[in-house]
Amino acid sequence: MSVNQQAHTGPPYGQPQPGYQGYQQPVYGGQPLPGVPQSQYGAYNGPMPGYQQPVPPQGYFPSLGFPSKGSPVSLNSDTSSLAPNFIGSLRATPTSGAPPPASGASLPSGHLAYSQFGHGDVQNGIPASAAPMQRPPASQPFLPGSAPTPVSQTSTFQQYGPPPASVQQLSNHMAGMTVGSTTASAPPPAGLGYGPPTSVPPVSGSFSATGSGLYTPYTASQGPPPTSVSQGLPLAQPPFPGQPVSTQRLPTQVPGFAPPPSSTGIGPSSYPPTTGAPRPPTMPGPPLPGQAVAGPPTSQPNHVSSPPPPSTMSGLHPGPPMSGLHGPPPPTHPPQPGYQMQQNGSFGQVRGPHPNYGGAYPGTPNYGSQPGPPPPPKRLDPDSIPSPIQVIEDDRSNRGSEPFVTGVRGQVPPLVTTNFLVKDQGNASPRYIRCTSYNIPCTSDMAKQSQVPLAAVIKPLATLPPEETLPYLVDHGESGPVRCNRCKAYMCPFMQFIEGGRRFQCCFCSCVTEVPPHYFQHLDHTGKRVDFCDRPELSLGSYEFLATVDYCKNNKFPSPPAFIFMIDVSYNAVKSGLVRLICEELKSLLDYLPREGNMEESAIRVGFVTYNKVLHFYNVKSSLAQPQMMVVSDVADMFVPLLDGFLVNVNESRTVIASLLDQIPEMFADTRETETVFAPVIQAGLEALKAAECAGKLFIFHTSLPIAEAPGKLKNRDDKKLINTDKEKTLFQPQTSFYNNLAKDCVAQGCCVDLFLFPNQYLDVATLGVVTYQTGGSIYKYAYFQLETDQDRFLNDLRRDVQKEVGFDAVMRVRTSTGIRATDFFGAFYMSNTTDVEMAGLDCDKTITVEFKHDDKLSEDSGALLQCALLYTSCAGQRRLRIHNLSLNCCTQLADLYRNCETDTLINYLAKYAYRGVLGSPVKTVRDALINQCAQILACYRKNCASPSSAGQLILPECMKLLPVYLNCVLKSDVLQPGPEVTTDDRAYIRQLVTSMDVAETNVFFYPRLLPLTKADVDSDSLPAAIRNSEERLSKGDIYLLENGLNIFVWVGVNVQQGLIQNLFGVSSFSQISNTLSILPVLENPFSKKVRSIVDMLQLQRSRYMKLIIVKQEDKLEMLFKHFLVEDKSLSGGASYVDFLCHMHKEIRQLLS
Repeated sequence: MSVNQQAHTGPPYGQPQPGYQGYQQPVYGGQPLPGVPQSQYGAYNGPMPGYQQPVPPQGYFPSLGFPSKGSPVSLNSDTSSLAPNFIGSLRATPTSGAPPPASGASLPSGHLAYSQFGHGDVQNGIPASAAPMQRPPASQPFLPGSAPTPVSQTSTFQQYGPPPASVQQLSNHMAGMTVGSTTASAPPPAGLGYGPPTSVPPVSGSFSATGSGLYTPYTASQGPPPTSVSQGLPLAQPPFPGQPVSTQRLPTQVPGFAPPPSSTGIGPSSYPPTTGAPRPPTMPGPPLPGQAVAGPPTSQPNHVSSPPPPSTMSGLHPGPPMSGLHGPPPPTHPPQPGYQMQQNGSFGQVRGPHPNYGGAYPGTPNYGSQPGPPPPPKRLDPDSIPSPIQVIEDDRSNRGSEPFVTGVRGQVPPLVTTNFLVKDQGNASPRYIRCTSYNIPCTSDMAKQSQVPLAAVIKPLATLPPEETLPYLVDHGESGPVRCNRCKAYMCPFMQFIEGGRRFQCCFCSCVTEVPPHYFQHLDHTGKRVDFCDRPELSLGSYEFLATVDYCKNNKFPSPPAFIFMIDVSYNAVKSGLVRLICEELKSLLDYLPREGNMEESAIRVGFVTYNKVLHFYNVKSSLAQPQMMVVSDVADMFVPLLDGFLVNVNESRTVIASLLDQIPEMFADTRETETVFAPVIQAGLEALKAAECAGKLFIFHTSLPIAEAPGKLKNRDDKKLINTDKEKTLFQPQTSFYNNLAKDCVAQGCCVDLFLFPNQYLDVATLGVVTYQTGGSIYKYAYFQLETDQDRFLNDLRRDVQKEVGFDAVMRVRTSTGIRATDFFGAFYMSNTTDVEMAGLDCDKTITVEFKHDDKLSEDSGALLQCALLYTSCAGQRRLRIHNLSLNCCTQLADLYRNCETDTLINYLAKYAYRGVLGSPVKTVRDALINQCAQILACYRKNCASPSSAGQLILPECMKLLPVYLNCVLKSDVLQPGPEVTTDDRAYIRQLVTSMDVAETNVFFYPRLLPLTKADVDSDSLPAAIRNSEERLSKGDIYLLENGLNIFVWVGVNVQQGLIQNLFGVSSFSQISNTLSILPVLENPFSKKVRSIVDMLQLQRSRYMKLIIVKQEDKLEMLFKHFLVEDKSLSGGASYVDFLCHMHKEIRQLLS
């Protein structure tokens, strides 16, 4: 809000706001408000249209919208001046903690309450609340008379924020405080829990961006930038050394306007935080120093295949690595009234005092002083924009200690990056279902207006931590589970029993159904059945029913499933040592087939096939002394040459199987056959399962493009020239429809296909992956497979893939209460109609993402319900139903929608939506649609929920403040913006992989985790604090680990101490470190043990074994590593985080105007 604007006069503190639904009231009666996250960065009230900017006070640069770090800043409402006798920082150094002014003391007219511009070294203000703030439960009643009395305020600003909940929040309170008319009140005394006056609602974070071109470098010919610009025109900033310089001219001062005072809310962070931790995902951070806004954003390979050719560092300059920036260090003492500061009221690193700043808080005398000569403009401080690291840390500290109890409707769970326990009290755990919003609009018009997609990411067979209870299995005997007569929903905690318990009313369709006599039970005085505690389906959100024969194919119970191992024995596979490796591993792995509960041995039977241009089947019947091979060379009409002896019990046929696995590598040792078939291999497995009348899984190990004459033969159609043309989409589509038809047959039989690929050249993953994708299987890809470096990763993946929990022959349906319905589905499955998701196999890592649309109005009172029912065959051949229920709130105010969103889930949905979009639209169209949708989401919030403020301010909802940084990561991913070294197969592989990822996986995939290993405490079990994904955060003297779910990079700076190198790598100097290591050497010293334990811990958290890559600074592999520093500009043209933020701001302003 400009100082010349009339400030909004709100009702007294703690009262509901009739006019602005976007305002979150802080604390009613001392109780935290539901779902109100705290704000983390502040307002930039940019120049108002129609006014000239005055000469900026020293240290505040209109081009940046954030005060710089190097110079003192003083703002006031009438004059923007700085005294020549400036003696020191406006704020105390981190150790001083000078007390704030006494209660109610307001500053002299014309002085701004000391505000917290972008420095990490100030400590005045309200004490941090000692208790960690919880994200509150459902709504609390307002208790009249219990709101605290506000501090006297002479200005018209009202306080809307509760006390800061974390170290970072003082800055949020202070930085960018907007000054109105003449006086702003001083911050309240220590102990009072309100934020400083602010003109912006706490629910949204905001930070500045003066418009589209914001960070444009100026050329030498232009001289220093003009001191005033009209609204929306960027000031320049100095080029970074080695940076391409733009020749854009900057506007000079527009005549005829009087400059307004420059004391608008500056710098990041002007909303007082609200209770509860914010809820976004892990995210990328700021740009490289001084980067100019680039053209369209670029890509980083989000996975690694072979090392890319070294390319030049075109637009990317290595910023001077700054040592010591390793994420906010944990406070070493409890927060005192002086806060341990974050920069710019945002969440940067805590740094020491800055140059040009005195140590102590000098008091008010310097507040309205005279300006000295303005220093040259500085680049935007990246610490002043929302940091994923800070958001993740805050959520961990606020919500990691308490269990998440699911009894309340519409609760937003902790972030996926937070470790928490779940107590099921009627709603499914967030490990099974996460939603984009937990408070959905009552009408379709409101949903269209906000553009927030309503979706759920469902992981029906998710693995739970050992401390949580697995879903109970309920057996209702021959009658089967109790269901609604009309909509067929299953009995759940939300069904309403009536007429003394003789009938129940369905919570989904309101139909009344008789309770079967065997299920009857009396009701207590509250209308609940007296046995509700004893029945999982009446008291829990997730449970299983034993299915009756009516739920089985052909009305007969299924046989236990079978695993068939199908090994490519062509020249490449034998020569690389792959065939021998697989056979050796299978000898021991077959003892670890999945088994049910406490069964002594697995019920799964196994079979073996090898192939090149023809197929070889093996009879391993237990009565044989030696295995027998049968060859089928007529691949055009595939059949299985034997029934008895092909699928066997491992224990019974152990010696014959061991003999076979010893013989296969010898039999094909001298092969010269280079061509392979592929489709007939799947057909053979399918025919074998049909003959055995069971479901099962094919494990296919394949090396090359199938060019041999056979059904499903493919040609090499790889063509890089199609990139960025309208035909690019054909690269993601299968070459032939043959595989789609084959997939349909496989799903009908319950034949799931897992594919392990070992390509040395183009393989056409887009086509070969069709059957895997549509049957619910997994693809693993090991490009340029080498035994020494890749065997660990492959064997770990194979072991986990064989052992993990799988449901076979699965069908899933999602039912919803009246008013919304499931309209769209994303994931690895097949659909033959509009409601049933069919999967030959569904494992514990796969998710199905479901989008909902309105078909009627919803009511705030009854909310909305989802029920996901999965019918599947267990690994012992038992037919079961797994049920997950979730209740959501409904709202008539947009502010309630924005307050209860989950950015991580939203990004998961948007990525899947975009990755499906590339099958039918040019990539540029898909990217533009993503940017446009997110701009509409944020513009709707700005227009309908945020308080009025200057258009130069970028205001983001608290829950979505990481949306821009994460969205930029999706836009820069290999699928949407490939660099020159990313292969067509890589893109198709990533596209399929992401489509069935869960929220935690997409989170770390798009915004990798970066840990400073040299900061790890060797005596504790904890990980070092993560830092933001930007090159400027790296120090030459440190070692870092970066993981994204597919790879682990260990980056070693050139100045790392020799002792550390010796301890970690066992060599005496930097130059001797080998970058071909695939595992860290086992050395007996604390540092080596700690780093290896960190790597092991990360491997356990991910569904795939990550490839370890050692990167030495200034080595050719460093280019690959830099792809993953997602806050920086990428070589393929992707914008840095800062540049993209400006771009989003411009898009939002265009929508609003």
